Amino acid sequence: MEKLPTVVLEQKVHRRTSQLLIKFTYNETLKDLVKMIPNVKWSLTLKSWYVVNSSHNLKEIFRVLKGHALINTNNISFKKENARQAIPKEYELLLIRRRYSPNTIKVYVSFLKSFISFLKKKKIEDATESDIRAYQDYLVTQKKVAISTQNQAINAIKFYFEKVLGNEKKTYYIERPRKPKKLPKVLSELQVFKILRCTVNYKHKFIISLLYSSGLRISELLALRKKDLLPEKNLIFVRAAKGKKDRTTVLAENIKKLHLLYLKKYKPNYWLFEGPNRSQYSTTSVGNIIKKSAMKAGIEQAVTAHMFRHSFATHLLEQGVGLRYIQNILGHSSSKTTEIYTQVSSASLAKIKSPLDSIIEHNKLNSSD
Repeated sequence: MEKLPTVVLEQKVHRRTSQLLIKFTYNETLKDLVKMIPNVKWSLTLKSWYVVNSSHNLKEIFRVLKGHALINTNNISFKKENARQAIPKEYELLLIRRRYSPNTIKVYVSFLKSFISFLKKKKIEDATESDIRAYQDYLVTQKKVAISTQNQAINAIKFYFEKVLGNEKKTYYIERPRKPKKLPKVLSELQVFKILRCTVNYKHKFIISLLYSSGLRISELLALRKKDLLPEKNLIFVRAAKGKKDRTTVLAENIKKLHLLYLKKYKPNYWLFEGPNRSQYSTTSVGNIIKKSAMKAGIEQAVTAHMFRHSFATHLLEQGVGLRYIQNILGHSSSKTTEIYTQVSSASLAKIKSPLDSIIEHNKLNSSD
């Protein structure tokens, strides 16, 4: 019987947070498995994979590596979670009943647990507006979270007080941060071509091609089933996307051959993209694929999966496709969301004449003047 490789777990404070380091002698199979652990990251500084130190993440490590590796836990200490930090059962059950996505439930539960821990000895149902404000200050000044993260924390707390407790007499005011208006980051058509050309692996090329050619969110890509691609109709069926809405998007004609080559080589069972043990492919794996291909293509800016969606919309606009069609393809509920692409379209800007050109033409000035 083949001897299983050993994975050593260690505890270490990194980025001001207790982390679980996942160490092992280089092994391509183990590397792919570790990437499937939710929220796992690679640190060049630590020269190790790591994930936040929690009992939940420890269970995930054991779940993913079960039967594939021996796990050495001699360097970590096990602590029972304080009972006062337990999440009220009704909180998670109500999120599930209201059909929140698994990722949203995970985020909300994490923030409510963080808030309960922040309260220390005080019960959450006794929390005041001052406590909520103090928690926000803690997130902003000490944890230095992004505005989007702060908003998620606020929503998690609001859900508990408004939906779980349902106590109308309990009033509180939450000061929400203003979110800066940032333009989407877009790749040029040439940059997209270079990335695809530098991606040799069929699976990796197919993933990037789909993200760009169909304008899919990464969550939508990973949720695709084999049967959701409809080559005979040039369509992709997107199930329960953002807002729990089904929609269809385009399947590029030039991707069909790659689709067949991918199916022939990798033979996915249920999900279109699968990891080890036929499980759903991970966000981290897709991110790593894109990062490597962009580096090979000589693109210096950080490239993400969502940039392909932005590029898809912008390039369609530049080709003359109407905003309404782009809105439907992307699954935007509001046209205002889609209109932002007019601000990054180089074709739209090219149509605008500078006032200097108008003055010169009007006065018939030449370059010597």
